[in-house]
Amino acid sequence: MKLAFILDQLDSIRTYKDSSFAMMREAAARGHRLFAMQQGDLAWKDGMTVGFARALVLTGEEGDGHRWYRAEEPQEMPLQEFDAVLMRKDPPFDMEYVYSTYLLELAENQGAHVINSPRAIRDHNEKLAIAKFPQFTAPTLVTRQEHLLRDFLAEHGDIVLKPLDGMGGASVFRVHSADHNISVIIETLTHYGTRTIMAQRHIPEIAQGDKRILLIDGEPVPYSLARIPKAGESRGNLTAGGTGVAQPLSARDQEIAAALGPSLRAQGLMLVGLDVIGDYLTEINVTSPTCMQEIADQTGFNAAAMMIDAIEKTGKN
Repeated sequence: MKLAFILDQLDSIRTYKDSSFAMMREAAARGHRLFAMQQGDLAWKDGMTVGFARALVLTGEEGDGHRWYRAEEPQEMPLQEFDAVLMRKDPPFDMEYVYSTYLLELAENQGAHVINSPRAIRDHNEKLAIAKFPQFTAPTLVTRQEHLLRDFLAEHGDIVLKPLDGMGGASVFRVHSADHNISVIIETLTHYGTRTIMAQRHIPEIAQGDKRILLIDGEPVPYSLARIPKAGESRGNLTAGGTGVAQPLSARDQEIAAALGPSLRAQGLMLVGLDVIGDYLTEINVTSPTCMQEIADQTGFNAAAMMIDAIEKTGKN
């Protein structure tokens, strides 16, 4: 198979933890051909979406930097010539990202197999998508209105505020009812009432970790990665200093995965990262879910192989 990965710059990839690299390594071991592109390599030309793709060979060197790969000069290729195109560009989910999904959707209409579905990526804001499954969420408010946020804080006493377009725990605030900084926090996050944000009741079980559950073609990986906050921190994100601990899925984790998996799969979301704190669904990650390597290192379960299995079953050829 010919597999194209749309990524950040190759030299920025940290191979020891990157899930895209894990998938590429697994695919290469099976004899599949790899190609790499960045968002800027996509174009609409002569009535079709093309990519200026570089054939990629893994060198076996898995340190940071350029040594882990060898890339050929870019060649213009219609995206439908690939058996699968994996959209693995990290957020921010800005307008350039949206434009990329438009181009990829046009490619889909011409027969390209794009993972995840570009329309589904657009339709699933990673914070707001949980509203489709309210039976699994903690009390949540989405608004830009200060008085609603203050009422929510008064009701629950201990809440988390976060932007709808953030990643890695950026700009996430935990606020108590006695916090003297509530006004400036709300002003900062909402840009004085011009940007919509999310408020959630604080979930004390964050102390046991923010669990990442991977769904692959609708089925859960049997282990989550619980990202446990460092001392004095309320965010479990690894980029915020959290420690990842792999653990078997709980009964509640399995219930959430079983409920969401078929629906997300039906919409073209082959790889999804559910975030669960305690018994509550907090995010649905669809852009570039990660944690494959941490789970493999700690449990031996090869989620990358599960992903390539799914691609082989659904690929064009």
